[in-house]
Amino acid sequence: MSKILIVEDELAIAELEKDYLEIDQYEVELAADGNTGLEKAMNGDFDLIILDLMLPGMDGFEICKKIREEKNIPIIIVSAKKDDIDKVRGLGLGADDYMTKPFSPSELVARVKAHLARYDRLIGSNQKSNDIVEIRGLKIDKTARRVYLNGEEKIFTTKEFDLLTFLAENPNHVYSKEELFREIWDMESIGDIATVTVHIKKIREKIEYDSSKPQYIETIWGVGYRFKI
Repeated sequence: MSKILIVEDELAIAELEKDYLEIDQYEVELAADGNTGLEKAMNGDFDLIILDLMLPGMDGFEICKKIREEKNIPIIIVSAKKDDIDKVRGLGLGADDYMTKPFSPSELVARVKAHLARYDRLIGSNQKSNDIVEIRGLKIDKTARRVYLNGEEKIFTTKEFDLLTFLAENPNHVYSKEELFREIWDMESIGDIATVTVHIKKIREKIEYDSSKPQYIETIWGVGYRFKI
């Protein structure tokens, strides 16, 4: 049974989310403030975290940052903050998804299922040993889920790694942002184009010598992105 942590200070919302998730046989714990949420997230054995942004004690941005420094499990941010800058910031700190309140509890459950299913597939025991992609000094170890540039390891979040690997395994193919979102996030890209843009930006910062003149991931204006080979 997958274990989920909900960090949410509005009890009615937290209980509703908990009820819907428990109906689908998830084990759920709640935290009503930022400090408690971070402590549980860092010390508990959770498979996914649902994180509000506006919390007493410590905000969700700081919590997300600290969790991502230590753990690679999926993080879904839920917030009443609708500005794109908040979404971009949350995704930039390593969150895997961003949902704006109000939203349907059933949609939350669907997203939880999608993220857990993909994460389970990626860390499962069916991966081939020594499965490595190497292109011009860039080494992607799919088995260990590690990335090296000219021998130096670069730290990637789950979705950054997934996106880089997908593009590198399909070089010279131009993908739209919508196609990439469906492929990596397992859901339709309704209002979530910023997710792909932010992740591409973070990947470039880690593997490109000059992110303004990318040598690996190229922007095809008006269409999308491709990995050059």
